[in-house]
Amino acid sequence: MQDLKPYFYILVMLFCFTNCAKDEDDFSVTASDINDFVWRGMNRYYLYKDYVPNLYDDRFATNTEYLNYLNNYSSPEDLFNSLLYNTDTEDRFSWITDDYIALEQYFSGETTTNGMEYGLVKLGVADVVFGYVRYVLPGTDAEAKGIKRGDIFNTVNGITLYYNSSSDTNIDLLEADSYTIGLATYNNQGTVTTEDDEVTSTSTEIDLVKSVYTENPIYDQEVFTINGKKIGYLMYNGFTGTDAFDSELNAVFGTFKSEGITNLVLDLRYNPGGSVSTATWLASMITGQFTGEVFVKEQWNSDWQTYFETQSPDDLLNPFVDVMEKVTTSNSVTFSETINHLNLNKVYVITSNNTASASELIINGLEPYIDVVQVGDVTVGKYQASRTVYDSPTFSKTEVNATHTYAMQPLIYKSLNANGKTDYYDGLDPDIYLKEDYGNLGVLGDVNEPLLAAALDDITGIGRRQTSSDVNTLEEISDSKSIHPFSDVMYVD
Repeated sequence: MQDLKPYFYILVMLFCFTNCAKDEDDFSVTASDINDFVWRGMNRYYLYKDYVPNLYDDRFATNTEYLNYLNNYSSPEDLFNSLLYNTDTEDRFSWITDDYIALEQYFSGETTTNGMEYGLVKLGVADVVFGYVRYVLPGTDAEAKGIKRGDIFNTVNGITLYYNSSSDTNIDLLEADSYTIGLATYNNQGTVTTEDDEVTSTSTEIDLVKSVYTENPIYDQEVFTINGKKIGYLMYNGFTGTDAFDSELNAVFGTFKSEGITNLVLDLRYNPGGSVSTATWLASMITGQFTGEVFVKEQWNSDWQTYFETQSPDDLLNPFVDVMEKVTTSNSVTFSETINHLNLNKVYVITSNNTASASELIINGLEPYIDVVQVGDVTVGKYQASRTVYDSPTFSKTEVNATHTYAMQPLIYKSLNANGKTDYYDGLDPDIYLKEDYGNLGVLGDVNEPLLAAALDDITGIGRRQTSSDVNTLEEISDSKSIHPFSDVMYVD
């Protein structure tokens, strides 16, 4: 199954690409061990290796030349960043971390949070920034303090938030483990222009404290009966990929199936991505009539693409499936569950400019097969997958170097749907364009919440309602997930 593929790649790598001039058993102790790991890992995996001359297999004629090259970089981060290709366009998403333990926790859904999930918005042409609460995580400090969706704030610890550029801003005040927000009100004056929009401070301040928390990606599920139609609604905020969360996702579709829904609204507006396997399974839950057909195809760098095409072409394909299954390197099945299929021919997907990677994979992968109606804003534009590369003989967690906790998350392949569509740098455009109105966010899961209402109106044939968010042109500069170093990722399990 698909979860075995990354480990299969690792085993194959031990026997491939031995034409480098350097002998990897002869490194001098004068070279940085971590820098050596960075170069070797990028040389083996990086999607854009073909476009980075310093990663070519024959780049170094001797070990001495290689070691001198490594020692020119004072940190692993400097070396890693020097090896990235076109970071303004093609590769905006590879990264390196000095704490893979925190990375693993994030992928399992565990973060440090106060429970207030927010977006940060630049007010008109000024440098003033305000935050709006998107949703509140249950059982957190924010919930206990009465924070709710739609709350506006513009100060942290009594300091007004501002943003001039990524290097001239104070929004990092929100990264602290504890802080105090000052609530405010937002008024667009009922006009189509943003120049007269106002954010007015109030006297209310709320102290918030972060703690370790595991977020359930299933935030809300509903079944509506409107004009005789059974409509399912699911707000899904991350392709976390743990056994428990995957099983719970499947159970939601079991409920939808037993309720006899004929339409589905999948809300991915706050979903930054995650596991490719979970995305494939979710697409299979929505459908069911395409088992065995290609959901997405993979395109690697030329070394790996040639290998797979000649030796194992099926490994480039991620098909729709009937069973969720996870398998170890020794072929032991650790998780298996029959998928609950809905066999739908149409799905509505709510998106925003925070919808990324595995969320976009759902839209792009389903489009060749069923009618996908996208409601909301243009998505991020991330069509590449990454994997965690550790400092070990096989680049897996097995026998990892215990002297440090560095790991890399380089892009390793780009995804294409069955029709070959990929490279959507600028995101996926909605069919029904509608941005959130900061003065009228509505209640998530309520039929009158503007974005859900737009989808429901289209399903039931009522026709779309005009809202003030039709003309919302304010710029969102960040959010609570983007501030986290591991956001917007589509990873191979």
